[in-house]
Amino acid sequence: MHRLFDARGSQRSSAHEQVYASIEVIYTVVDFTAAGLFIIGSVLFFSPEAKVPALWCFLVGSICFALKPTLRLIRQFRYLKLDKIDKLAKEEKTHG
Repeated sequence: MHRLFDARGSQRSSAHEQVYASIEVIYTVVDFTAAGLFIIGSVLFFSPEAKVPALWCFLVGSICFALKPTLRLIRQFRYLKLDKIDKLAKEEKTHG
């Protein structure tokens, strides 16, 4: 039985490993994007006429940071779905 946020979740099957890897790539891209937007926003904030674009960078960067835990939760739900499919397949083998 899979438990949410179990560190071994990605090792249950090759499908679990694929979910882990794909979400990890997206997570890393989001992380770099957020960091880049905050750096750009910080630099722009030094110029009074660039404060509006700077604020937009901060807002979008903040949304990216909010996506990070969302991605982890999505990964956990995908693990649970894979576990249900595996369980159903095993039951079908034993009853079929």
